[in-house]
Amino acid sequence: MRQLRFFSILTIPVMGLVLILSFQPVNAGDDCYNCGPGSAGGIHQCRYHGRETYEQRKKCEAAGCRVTGTSACSTAPDVKVIDPN
Repeated sequence: MRQLRFFSILTIPVMGLVLILSFQPVNAGDDCYNCGPGSAGGIHQCRYHGRETYEQRKKCEAAGCRVTGTSACSTAPDVKVIDPN
């Protein structure tokens, strides 16, 4: 019984540490501009990398996106997301 308790006390923190260290966020720092009506080619979103800047916004506008706001990028198959970078 003593060995089982020692095993439990040791494995639970180790498993928690492994879980924390193995977590990798997907596309960290990437978000999208939402493209409104009148955007070229049926674009719904335009991806930008890192911080939102004037230069990032201008790249998306040059690609045909009429920027209406920002949000997380959609993964839905019917949402057209472009990446002008």
